[in-house]
Amino acid sequence: MVLEPLTHKNYFLYCAKYYDNPQCIDIEEFREDLNRIKYIKKLITRYEQRDELREQLILNHIMTLYNVFGPLHLPRIFYLKMKNQIKYITPFLILLNALPDVLYNVDDEEIIYTDEWPIDGHLINKLRQL
Repeated sequence: MVLEPLTHKNYFLYCAKYYDNPQCIDIEEFREDLNRIKYIKKLITRYEQRDELREQLILNHIMTLYNVFGPLHLPRIFYLKMKNQIKYITPFLILLNALPDVLYNVDDEEIIYTDEWPIDGHLINKLRQL
């Protein structure tokens, strides 16, 4: 499967193109949903730095994003925006059965095999308790 490239340069337009929220009435709602990625990044950073995990809040944000971007586009978006923190996002995507085996054309990488991504073991144990 060949998908259009996703880069930092076309990120906003890519997200707008694949955003599917029938109840969205204006651009602000779209921006609020995109800001969820920033919130997730902040929550993951807090976990990295202080071992303070708000897994339920992260999961809620991811589920909302999954509902508006779908299983094809959300993992690509996460990989582009959170590549350095992907080992923390991966367990959530596995929990939601939303992690594809392969991503295509993200940030100048043609093929990305997700089974090669590292996974945070502590986070997996926390998610098993949910």
